[in-house]
Amino acid sequence: MRQHTVIDSPYGLLTLVADDGILSGLYMTDQRHRPAEETFGGRDDRPFGAAVDQLTAYFDGELRDFTVELRLNGTPFQRTVWDQLRRIPYGETRSYGELAEALGNPFASRAVGLANGRNPIGIIVPCHRVIGAGGGLTGYGGGLERKRRLLDFERGAALFPLPPRP
Repeated sequence: MRQHTVIDSPYGLLTLVADDGILSGLYMTDQRHRPAEETFGGRDDRPFGAAVDQLTAYFDGELRDFTVELRLNGTPFQRTVWDQLRRIPYGETRSYGELAEALGNPFASRAVGLANGRNPIGIIVPCHRVIGAGGGLTGYGGGLERKRRLLDFERGAALFPLPPRP
């Protein structure tokens, strides 16, 4: 059974989705690869208590490592990449190439990038911590400004609201 809720955050509204009570999605407004709303199931706040508590603590600067149970639905390769994302420490970054090397295939950086872009549980599975080979910010499903702000936040910079979208 699928259910969802919507919470506010310093990065805009976040839609949390659960499959049988286990978090399976966290999507930002206007996120690339965001599933259609009708796939989220009915609205119900009950299965999201732990996720909301941990996200609140994260945004308050009190939590660095999420422990909420996740159901990551994807191909075996995608799940392997998403597992690697969860190993990137808070406040640090890795390049797509470094992730490919960690997976034992240094030539798979493009495939790693594609899997990274399909991450269904943003922020908690920190795809925002992946950068280009030269250290520059590259694509992010939630938008480069959000990515920059998440990275700045984790590095201790002051947090300011997103500017309004045109």
